[in-house]
Amino acid sequence: MSSAKIRLGMVGGGQGAFIGEVHRIAARLDNRFELVAGALSSDPQRATDSAAELGIDPKRSYASFEEMASREGKLKSGIEAVAIVTPNHLHCAAAKAFLKAGIHVICDKPLTANLDDAEALATLATESGLVFTVTYNYSGYPMVRQARQMVAAGKLGNIRIIQIEYAQDWLATNIEASGQKQATWRTDPDQGGAGGSIADIGTHAFHLAEFVSGLKAKSLLADLDAFVVGRSLDDNANILLHYSNGAKGMLWCSQVASGKENGLQLRFYGSRGGLQWSQEDPNYLQYTPLGEARQTLTRGGSSVGESAAAATRIPAGHPEGFLEGFANLYRETADLIEAHRQGDSTESLVPTVSDGLRGMRFIEKAVASNQAGSIWQSLEK
Repeated sequence: MSSAKIRLGMVGGGQGAFIGEVHRIAARLDNRFELVAGALSSDPQRATDSAAELGIDPKRSYASFEEMASREGKLKSGIEAVAIVTPNHLHCAAAKAFLKAGIHVICDKPLTANLDDAEALATLATESGLVFTVTYNYSGYPMVRQARQMVAAGKLGNIRIIQIEYAQDWLATNIEASGQKQATWRTDPDQGGAGGSIADIGTHAFHLAEFVSGLKAKSLLADLDAFVVGRSLDDNANILLHYSNGAKGMLWCSQVASGKENGLQLRFYGSRGGLQWSQEDPNYLQYTPLGEARQTLTRGGSSVGESAAAATRIPAGHPEGFLEGFANLYRETADLIEAHRQGDSTESLVPTVSDGLRGMRFIEKAVASNQAGSIWQSLEK
């Protein structure tokens, strides 16, 4: 492995942006990246001030991602990878600009604001041969990896039922009317796209169900609501799913579930047993073989397999979660980029552009199903 850090740029993520700081922390934890350039805000002064706070050379602080991609792609020591952490409607154009400049892409989810853009971007990313990862960060949690490994090993038998929920309450009132930045763009179709809660958190649940089960959803039926008066995008969704092996799924996502903070939960039931995992108590996985007592598997404990162990950073009993899981995706992205440097390839569990495309198809088909009066929609291309 090369000792040279990967030169990283960032689009978005300036002062006051939550997810930009999360990406920067994740990139730092394994010391594999060095942030050297950025187009950190559409506001020139905020972009300049943000770059100064982060120690970025003023000459490599850009007013636009177009300028950044063009110049960095030509520099001898230009960035090798870019993290795109803007509102959804800017993901596609920014990612295309950097791919065309020969720069690897780390994109926040959802992949784009609409399915057409996602398909075009996925084609470009594949043809480029560059690394393109999407930060469905919950797939980086050790006990999620453990669940995936157990399902693949047949511990649950044939999967029959998948129940996934992701419930929050931060949009239970019309906070976007007060100008709250995170709420304003997420509830605006021009910036967020066609999906509200299904795009912001529903895609996480949808991805995790496929990631853990190894199954692809083939169709869905969706009932979407905008409970807050005046809101044009969904803030609550109830979705039925049919999977490739005949399993049936139920997905509930909500951002108006009063009393819920970040209630992401997964439940898988098969012919031989069941698994349960909760993001708010992420170090434990509940496994119940059919006809036997429930077992609690602990992150860092002796009962976990290689996949979970590889994603574990600190000893059992110490809290480990959101930031560390996010960092696992950055570490695995770094492995892919390092392999690309060497003209090689490597196996990885990090979500890619194809996972981002699946997420966009989920959003578009859920909206289409709801608009048609909750009619089944195919998820197969």
